[in-house]
Amino acid sequence: MGRIAFGAYTAGGVLRLAIRLLAGAAVAMSATLLCTGQGQPAASLSTTIDVRTDHLLAHPMAEDWPSYNGDYTGRRYSALKELTPSNVEQLRAAWAFHAANSNRLEVTPVVVGGVMFLTAANDAFALDAQTGRTIWHYSRPITEGLIDDASQHHNRGIAILGQRIFMETDNAHLLCLDARSGNLLWDVAYTDGNKNYGATSAPLVVKNKVLVGTSGGDDGVRGFLAAYDAETGREAWRFWTIPAPGEFGSESWPGESYKLGGGTTWMPGTYDPELNLVFWGTSNPAPDFDGEVRPGDNLYTDCVVALDADSGKLKWYFQFTPHDLFDYDAVETPVLVDATFRGQPRKLLVQANRNGFLYVLDRTNGAFLSARPFVEKLTWASGIDAKGRPIRTGAKPSQAGTRICPGFTGATNWYSPSYHPETGMFYFLALENCHVFMRKPEEFKPGQMYYSTGARRSDGDYAEKALLAYTLEGDKPVWRYVQAGEGHSSAGVMTTAGGLLFFGDDAQSFEAVDAKTGKPLWHFNTGQTISASPMSYAVNSKQYVAIAAGSSVFSFTLP
Repeated sequence: MGRIAFGAYTAGGVLRLAIRLLAGAAVAMSATLLCTGQGQPAASLSTTIDVRTDHLLAHPMAEDWPSYNGDYTGRRYSALKELTPSNVEQLRAAWAFHAANSNRLEVTPVVVGGVMFLTAANDAFALDAQTGRTIWHYSRPITEGLIDDASQHHNRGIAILGQRIFMETDNAHLLCLDARSGNLLWDVAYTDGNKNYGATSAPLVVKNKVLVGTSGGDDGVRGFLAAYDAETGREAWRFWTIPAPGEFGSESWPGESYKLGGGTTWMPGTYDPELNLVFWGTSNPAPDFDGEVRPGDNLYTDCVVALDADSGKLKWYFQFTPHDLFDYDAVETPVLVDATFRGQPRKLLVQANRNGFLYVLDRTNGAFLSARPFVEKLTWASGIDAKGRPIRTGAKPSQAGTRICPGFTGATNWYSPSYHPETGMFYFLALENCHVFMRKPEEFKPGQMYYSTGARRSDGDYAEKALLAYTLEGDKPVWRYVQAGEGHSSAGVMTTAGGLLFFGDDAQSFEAVDAKTGKPLWHFNTGQTISASPMSYAVNSKQYVAIAAGSSVFSFTLP
C-alpha cells in the first residue's frame, strides 16, 4: 500500500493511471494508519534511527542523507558511486509515493538508516526507503486565513537529531516528533500569530539547536532567524534581519517601517563547524516595488548573514542587491567550498544569486572576491564594482511599467545548486526572463500582501531555462544545457561521486547528465511539473536517487 513499481521510461498515460491508482491506495492507507501521529512504533526504528552530531558533521554524505542539502556545506553532493555514466541508462523507478494533500511538493526527503522522512503541507511521513511502504504518518490540518506563499502550504522537509525529527508548519510552528512513531513531542509557535508570517523551509539542526525562519517577505513582516533547544523547545536566540531604531542599519527604516521590512529567511542555510558560523540568506525588502518609503540599502535584506552558531550574534554580512526594487531574494543556498582560488587555498562561499550574478566570497570574513553575470538578459545593473556593489543602470519600477531583466522570478531561485569536488564545477539552473515592473504606492494593511504593486511578463519576451556548469574562476560556463519548456519548473540539481548530475528539467522529466560534459544520459518522464531538488541514498549498499514531482515522490535504482 502506498507504492507502485514501474519499468523504465514509463509512458505518460500509463504513469498518470498508475498515480491515480496510487492516490486511491494512499487514501485507503491513511484510513488504516492513525493520522493524528499516534502511529504504531516500528520496533526496528529504535535501533536504526539515532542521529548524532558527528553524523551530521560528516561530509560528503553516502548511505544516508540526513538534512535538506545532505550535509552542512550545501554542496548537494553524494559520495555514492554505484551509478555511473556507463550504467545510468539502466536506472529504473523502484517505487512512487503519492501525497494526497499536495499537488506541488517542494520537499527534499531525508534518509537515515533505510528510513525516509518527508513532508507534504503540515503532514510528515516515514517510509521504508527501499520499498516506499509507509511506516507512520503524522497529520495536522492546514491553517486557514494565511496569505501569499503561506496559503499554498508548501513544506520543504525535516531536520533530525537523535530520535527526533523537526518540521515547520505553514503558520510558523516548530514541531518535534518521535522519529520512531510520529508521535508529537512538543509544539512551539515561533511568531506572534501574525497571519502575514508563514513558513516553507526545512529546519537546520546545529549542535543541540534547531534553526528556523519564516516566509512572508512580500507581506509586511519583520524577518528573523531563531534557534530552539532540540530537547525542550525553548528559544535559545533570535536574530532580527531588520534592525530596530538605533541599531546599525536602521537609517533605512524610518519610523516603524522596520516592523514591515521583510528580509525573511525562508530557505535553509549552511554551517561551518570550524568557524562555528551559520550562513543564511535573506529575502527582499517590503514593499517590494516602492523604494520611496525605505531609503538607503535596507539592511539586512538580500544578504547572506554569518551568525555565531551559539549566540546568534552577527559576525559579518554581504548584501547582493542593496535597496532592492525587483524582488531579488538572496535565499539561494550559500554553498561552502574549500578550494584554491586565485592561487591561494581559501574557505569560500559561493552563491548563484537571483539578481543574475554568480558570487564568490571569503566565508571567514565576508570579503568580496568575484562576481560574474550568468544570464544574457540583465538590465538592472551593468556590473559589480571592486567592493561587490552593483553598478546600477537606473532602471526601476514605474507607474506606467518598466521592462527589467531578470524578471520577477529571478535569474535563478530557491531550487538547489550543487558543487562537485572532483570536477571543481558549480552547477545550477538559470532562467532567462524579463518582466514589466509597476509601482503604485499603497498603505500596509494586515492580512494583505505588500508589493506596491506588481510585475507582468513583457510582450514578446519568453522564458528559457538552462543548466549551467561553472568553474569557480571562470567567466563563462564550461558547458550549457538548454531546456525545452516555458521556464515554469522549480527543480534543483545534485551531483554524485559516480560522475553524474541529476536534476529536474523543464519538461516534467527527471534527468541525468555527465557532470564533466553535460551530455544527456537518461531521463524519466514523471508526468508532473517538478518543484523540488533531488537527493541520493543507499540501502544494503544499493544506491537510489529520489525526487518529488507534482504530488508524488519517485525513487530510482538499478535492476
